[in-house]
Amino acid sequence: MKSLLLLPVLAAAALGQTFSGAAAMDALLNQAVRDDKIPGAVLVIGHEGKVVYRKAYGSRALLPKKEPMTVDTVFDVASLTKVVSTTTCMMKLVEQGKVDINARVTTYLPEFQGGNSPITVRQLMTHFSGFRPDLDLEPAWSGYETGIRRALIDKPANPPDAKFVYSDINFILLGEIVKRVSGLPENEYVKKILLDPLGMKESGYLPAASRIPRIAPTEQMKDGTILRGVVHDPTARYMGGVAGHAGLFSTADDLAKFCQMLLDGGGGLFSPETIRTFTTPHTPEGQPIKRGLGWDIDSPYSGNRGDLFPVGSFGHTGFTGTSIWIDPASKSYVILLANSGHPHLRKAITPLRREVATIAAAALGYERKAKTQTGLDVLVAEKFAPLAGRRIGLVTNQSGLDVQGRRNVDLMRQAGLNVVALFSPEHGFAGAEDHENIGNSTDPATGIRIYSLYGKTLRPTPEMLQGVGALVFDIQDIGVRFYTFESTMLYCMEEAAKAKIPFYVLDRPNPLTGLHVEGPLLDTDKLSFVGAYPLPLRHGMTIGELARLENEERHLGADLHVVEMKGWRRADWFDATGLPWVNPSPNIRNLNEAILYPGLAMLEYSTNYSVGRGTDTPFEWVGSDWMQGGKLAEALNIRKIPGVEVRPVKFTPTASHYAGKSLEGIGFTLTNRDTFSSARLGLEVMSALARVYPGKVDWAANKKLIGNQTVIEALQGGGDAVAAAEKGMREFLAVRQKYLLYQ
Repeated sequence: MKSLLLLPVLAAAALGQTFSGAAAMDALLNQAVRDDKIPGAVLVIGHEGKVVYRKAYGSRALLPKKEPMTVDTVFDVASLTKVVSTTTCMMKLVEQGKVDINARVTTYLPEFQGGNSPITVRQLMTHFSGFRPDLDLEPAWSGYETGIRRALIDKPANPPDAKFVYSDINFILLGEIVKRVSGLPENEYVKKILLDPLGMKESGYLPAASRIPRIAPTEQMKDGTILRGVVHDPTARYMGGVAGHAGLFSTADDLAKFCQMLLDGGGGLFSPETIRTFTTPHTPEGQPIKRGLGWDIDSPYSGNRGDLFPVGSFGHTGFTGTSIWIDPASKSYVILLANSGHPHLRKAITPLRREVATIAAAALGYERKAKTQTGLDVLVAEKFAPLAGRRIGLVTNQSGLDVQGRRNVDLMRQAGLNVVALFSPEHGFAGAEDHENIGNSTDPATGIRIYSLYGKTLRPTPEMLQGVGALVFDIQDIGVRFYTFESTMLYCMEEAAKAKIPFYVLDRPNPLTGLHVEGPLLDTDKLSFVGAYPLPLRHGMTIGELARLENEERHLGADLHVVEMKGWRRADWFDATGLPWVNPSPNIRNLNEAILYPGLAMLEYSTNYSVGRGTDTPFEWVGSDWMQGGKLAEALNIRKIPGVEVRPVKFTPTASHYAGKSLEGIGFTLTNRDTFSSARLGLEVMSALARVYPGKVDWAANKKLIGNQTVIEALQGGGDAVAAAEKGMREFLAVRQKYLLYQ
């Protein structure tokens, strides 16, 4: 058994040249090193029993001196400990009949919660126990037993099965169950049942001094000490380096043996049924989060699955920059080990992990098969028959792509259509401009004139429409009232009606689903380019549905044609469509930022308030030179805002408000986007700022973004702004219902 597991790894060094994604992978990871997203990394990809790619990038260490990364580098794998060690130990104990995952924790830890708790082992392993994320670290404490005592009495923040909260406390307790049931500390038990039998000789807790030169260092502490060979996680460090949630050190080659064992159905160490049991969903019925026992399947932490590996594959990540993803369908795995916290903490490398997995999956044979066909995709299939013989004016930008990434204007011309003019919204035709007064230009690929609708005019003029026989709108919106693409669409429809030319909208998904409708509703006396129609903050409509509503309710009389999508349902978030994500604008770079944007941008016209523009994570945090992050986070967390956690942050924008200045503020982590309300978060943030920092918010400057005088008065006067935001919503919902196109 050992030889079969070892041979693929030993033969792997030369295989990178035959891996079809090698060039793209090299370009991606080398650029990540140059951009200081990571000091370095080791990547190993396995497929059908062989290692097909194995390579080191960048540096293992930057301080106290620079060292090159090598493929045999040993990493602090952080929370990969949860699945490689603790989950595997639990698999063995369950298989032996010594642990029942449906049993209460008190069965194995009698003193847990005073001996009276309904929490089960399953709920610990799926992070539905109700525990908060971690134990308190202040005042400082030490000792494994101390940590266990604290975990045993820590009061859950929520009832079991109520919500998903990723919690180290869960796995600290599971590590203790392993110890008590097996009779061995977890580091010894996992060595006995996994590391030694599988030949994972480089893996274990508390690495020996002789191994330190090959260990990738992590963070530099305040006293200048660089953690190397000492676990980075502070709770695990307090517990002496052995814990159920962190503490394991390993190499990419060792983890490849582990992943292959799982793909092989246990490799003689476990039964195939045990592997299936632990790697299939066990989360409560009705919950959108999918977690196995220990393993992540589909959750906010699943970025390392990429865009192509299917739901049903599984994996996990570690805070230090480590991740694995395993796909039984293609018999593949992707292991990316980086020390992104060396010598200082950087932003999470989730986007990098996603791109690595997507390139790997594409190279292994997965093709992007979108569930949803946009209006453009539908017209492509129809060879643009509805537009045949017309002189086309096309309102679009960089988002006007079909499912294969081809531009709408090119597809139209290839189909024989006569595209005579292009029109671009805010941010320009390429979506890269982040300033006002964008001028007209020419598309270099086609030579067609591009008229800017974010310059001297915000709407097409009669001169621009001269000779246009049909105006076509194809832009990906994000479903937010003050996102100006909606205003551009309305203005274009109005001008098409005046010119008596047909107006076509190629419908696209609302990325934030078609279900979430949230006030405040825009007052009619506050209409502007950042709100051209009295809509709620999130309207839950597609751009085509919105065109239908505005044309009828405004009595525009436009000859409107909405080319409907196929395969989109109202409950779909954008990442359920299978469509490629294209940044709709420079500062909306992923779906999380789009979800947070509506609430946090309501104060964006304040010059003393940063939403993170000029950073790598706009709208994932806010800050100012007068905020105290800890104080504000505490004030918001007390409010128990559903679906989001608030934490203090520090950041330095390079552009926009406070460019070049270090700021304190708060960051936001989505824990359940289906229960999360962007509007509620924004209103709670504004209310907290009004309470904690009276006089700092310029309400008048933001009146068109907030959009509702009743809400503004509630914020100014300390009233219930969340309740005030419901004003007029029932009436809007009744009108909205008439124009919906999708179930």
